[in-house]
Amino acid sequence: MTAKRRIAVVTPFLDKRHGTERCVAEQVERLARDYGYEVHIYSRQVEDMAAVGPIGSCSRRGNGGSIVWHRVPDVPAPGLVRYLWWFMANHLQRWWDCRVRRITYDLLYSPGINCIDADAVAVHIVFAEFYERIKSELAFHRNPPLSWPRILHRRLYYRLIMALERTVYPRKDLALATVSRKTAQELAGFYARDGDVSMVYNAVDTARFFPLVRDRLRLQARHELGLPDEAFCVLLVGNDWRTKGLSCLLDAVWQVPDRRIWVLVVGRDSRTPFEAQIRSSMLVGRVLFPPPRHDVEFYYAAADAYVGPSLHDSFALPPIEAMACGLPVIVSAENGGSEIITDGVDGLILKDPRDAKELAGLIRGLVEDADLRDRLGEQAVHTAQKYTWERNAAETAAFLENAMRRRRRP
Repeated sequence: MTAKRRIAVVTPFLDKRHGTERCVAEQVERLARDYGYEVHIYSRQVEDMAAVGPIGSCSRRGNGGSIVWHRVPDVPAPGLVRYLWWFMANHLQRWWDCRVRRITYDLLYSPGINCIDADAVAVHIVFAEFYERIKSELAFHRNPPLSWPRILHRRLYYRLIMALERTVYPRKDLALATVSRKTAQELAGFYARDGDVSMVYNAVDTARFFPLVRDRLRLQARHELGLPDEAFCVLLVGNDWRTKGLSCLLDAVWQVPDRRIWVLVVGRDSRTPFEAQIRSSMLVGRVLFPPPRHDVEFYYAAADAYVGPSLHDSFALPPIEAMACGLPVIVSAENGGSEIITDGVDGLILKDPRDAKELAGLIRGLVEDADLRDRLGEQAVHTAQKYTWERNAAETAAFLENAMRRRRRP
């Protein structure tokens, strides 16, 4: 790249504790540091990014790049109202910067639906597909009357997002990238975007997640969690435990006649819907729900295997982080991240995330075969090391450069 590129990135918030936001934060830092981009972030909140200076200032990085945060004001309101305000406020602030401050951009980049005038969008979730999966849960007759206002709010919110998807995604002048082939297929199915969509897989910080850090933390982590020495600990990380397949995991562990197996569930959700299943499966005392930690590698260190039987994921980060730490992993075929795994070589792929019997067989294989665990864990490290944030940023830069060329065409 010979000329500096100035791009605007529009996203509600950025940090390194959430999947999509983590991905964009890692990209932004490297676009400025390694590719000389002048990145202007339009966001309500930015955290965990040392490259960003005080509000309104530039933080210079290597190769002459910089990052500027334009803080978009927020309002305390229900989700739908807050989203509408965000949508309007970021448009108005960008309009002001363009017309009054004379700040122009080579490209407007958005992760998902945050504006209608984006030149390039990275798609991490297709809400039309998501709504198809959950709409039965939002039927009024399936919920108590007291919950109807909340149900109505969610239905209106999803319908608004889907209406915006129908407006934005079919645009032929819009450059689109997805995080997996699975997400690309959903775009093709719902919005007829096929053949002109780039794919940039998510990645892992191999300087943070690697086998030695797991070895170093293992004894401390297992002691603090109260895991017995003989325990075989399977780990699940993520929010929305129903979608992450926790029910199937609990059922599978119950079907394996080995009381050494413990389940470690890390995330933000309510355990209440699963307590009856835990009791009926005689797993009381062997299922732990510790609080999320910023140093999630602490939990990878405590575990003996990562098991993610998710019903749907575009590309979840925890499995690839576990792989980088040397853990054998079981992932659902419904997780786009399974696309980087070769079944039986560097991980195990659960074909049907609702099939507890199939999952039980895979878990049993790991519990009983130490050589299999070691082989999968070693190969998992090699695979994860191919998918660094540097690779992700390079592919993102190529995608953005192509989008800029498309934008300049008459």
